[in-house]
Order: sequence, then C-alpha cells, then structure tokens
Amino acid sequence: MQGWFPKAPPLRAPTEGRIEVSSVEGLVRAIEQARPGQTILVADGHYIMPRYVEICADAVTLRGASGHRERVIIDGSESRHRELIGVRGCSGVTIADLTIQNIQCNGFKINSETNVQNLTIYNCIIHNIWQRGVKGVKVPPENREATRPRQCRVQYCLFYNDRPKQLSDDPADIANGNYVAGIDVMYAADWVISDNVFVGIQGRTYEGRGAIFLWFDSRDCVIERNIIIDCDVGLQLGNPHRADGVQDHCARCVARNNFITRAPEAGIVTVYTRDCKILHNTIHDPQSRMSRLIRTVFINEGLVIANNLISGPGMRNESDSRIEFVGNLVKDMTDALADPAHGNLHLTRAPAEAVDKAAIVPGVTSDIDGQPRDENPDIGADEWVSSDAGKS
Repeated sequence: MQGWFPKAPPLRAPTEGRIEVSSVEGLVRAIEQARPGQTILVADGHYIMPRYVEICADAVTLRGASGHRERVIIDGSESRHRELIGVRGCSGVTIADLTIQNIQCNGFKINSETNVQNLTIYNCIIHNIWQRGVKGVKVPPENREATRPRQCRVQYCLFYNDRPKQLSDDPADIANGNYVAGIDVMYAADWVISDNVFVGIQGRTYEGRGAIFLWFDSRDCVIERNIIIDCDVGLQLGNPHRADGVQDHCARCVARNNFITRAPEAGIVTVYTRDCKILHNTIHDPQSRMSRLIRTVFINEGLVIANNLISGPGMRNESDSRIEFVGNLVKDMTDALADPAHGNLHLTRAPAEAVDKAAIVPGVTSDIDGQPRDENPDIGADEWVSSDAGKS
C-alpha cells in the first residue's frame, strides 16, 4: 500500500438480516445457507478454508465486520479445491472489506453461465492467486443475451502477487507458467472496473495476461482510475484467439484515466474491438523491452486513441483498421512525474508539451483523482493543479 492509492468510502452499516461469523465452520455454513438479503459479517481473523464455497442467493453481502480488509483473511492454501469463493445463479451480491489469498486457479469465480448479475466486489485484497483473481467464464449461446453478466463492479480492490508465477504454483499451466491475470471476464456487459490497484501480476517469463482482461463479446464497459504497476500487460481488450462465433471481443468499451507503469508486453492492447476508446491514460516505461506502450492488433473498427501520455518509446499499430489517433504525447517524462519507480505518475510540474494540449473528447470531464478538467484539458490521466503537485 502507498498513501496516494485510492481509498474506498466505507459501506453503510447493515440494518437487518445480519449473521456474524468468527470460525471457518461458521463462515462456510453462513455462505452455503445464506438467504436472500442477508449480510454475513466476518470477524477479524485468518480463515484457512478446507474447500471451495459458493454464494447462491440474491442480494447477499459477504463482508469483513471491522471494515479493515487486511484483518479478514480467507486463505486457500490448504483447500482441496483449486478455486476459493464462487457466485452462482444470483443477482445483487456484494463482497467487500476482506482479503482472499493463496489459491491455484480462481480467487473470485463468477459462474457466468448460471446468470450472475449485478455483482459488486469492493475494497478487497486479492493476493497470490495464480491464475485469475476475478474470473468470469464463458456463457453458452443458449439465452446468452439474458444470461451474460451485466452491471457488475470491481472497485477499490488491491490485486498483488508477491513474485512472478512459478511452475510449481500451477503444474497444469497451459502457458508455460504465464497463465495469470488479475481480472479476466468474458461476455461482460455494462461493467465498471475502477479505482483498483494491481501490482506484480507477472508470469514466469513475464508474458502473462492483462491485469484487466476483457474479451469474448464484452460490451459497454468502463475501465477507469486504475493503477497498474509491474504487470506483464496493463489493460487487455480482446485476444488474438476468436471462437464460438465471436467477431468483436470488445465493443464500445472505454479505458480512461488509468496509470500504468512497467508493463513489458504492452501497457494497453486492443485486439478485435469495435468502437472502443482509449482516453487520457498515462503509461510509463522508458526501457520497455517491446516498445509498445499502446498496441493495436488485427481489427479495431472505430477505435479512438486520444490524449494519452506515453512516457517511453511509443505505440505500435499492427491493426488492419483505420484508427483515430489524436492528442497523444510520446516522450520520456520521468522528470515530470512524482515517483515513477513506485508507480506514482502524477505530474509534479506543468510540462508545456502536455498541459492544455489535449484534444476535446466527450466522456472525460475529470482526471484520475476525480478533479474536474478545465476547458483546455491536459494530456494524460492527471490534470495539472499546482496546489497538489505530486499528490504523495
């Protein structure tokens, strides 16, 4: 944690339907027997889980009782299963104010084929999950439009791994130790992924998947105000692999006001997208091994890449589509950034190349800190304000 990271506003106290648990047995029983509308309050403690558990009732809330996410640790290190907490066939579930850690495959498993809607994951720590911190699986074609996961939110969470993935973490890894990501969701619609921090989501040879990875016909999602540090890929919209009749991996998705530091494969990559927008992000990696802080691949019809501050060797366009590039600045800006070694890409001075130089684009009225942008906005995720220089 760093002092400048986003801080989650506290949730309101539950008023009724409370269940208080303080043991592993009580936690498992409360989750599996939860009734619609109940709130499960988990006392501070370290819970060594024996197996996978699922929430299957509408409007259930699972949260740490104290509101301090680091004090409630749900640990899969001794589980007989490879997944930790699932959500199945329900709507309106909230999981908040707790830590999950130490599981081989999926930390939070969204069983999207069962019609999971309106899920919120809020102010959680997702630690040492060796495939996917949050996983939303494929949705079968039968009744897909009604079933696909809609209006889900992942907000104010911290995803981090202590080290790059090793083969011993997941002996069945299909990518030679690189099958690892933070959030990986298919068929998402109207999601918001915001104000999260991702640190060290790395594969064995630093060729892992995105800290945030949306694909398989995901639509109308917003990815904003996230901080991504030392992850192999920052934001990944789409994948070269297309199956199940998918033409567009992402449509009308927006990535704006994100900080990305040292993503060796790509800071932001788009593959098979339609009408997506990459706006006002700051990406820093002057020594990038691949020299593609933004990368576009194959078909990206209607893609707009505007007002991004690319502090490093630049972008790589490998797309067959006509893409609108406007207002982007490609220049090593290390000396104008607060603490790029630790991922703090706020401006500490007003560089003439960036301040008041952005093109006017709809949909970006504030910056990574929620500060309003003026009538002459700045390039990048941070709008320069002299009174809070550095925001340390």
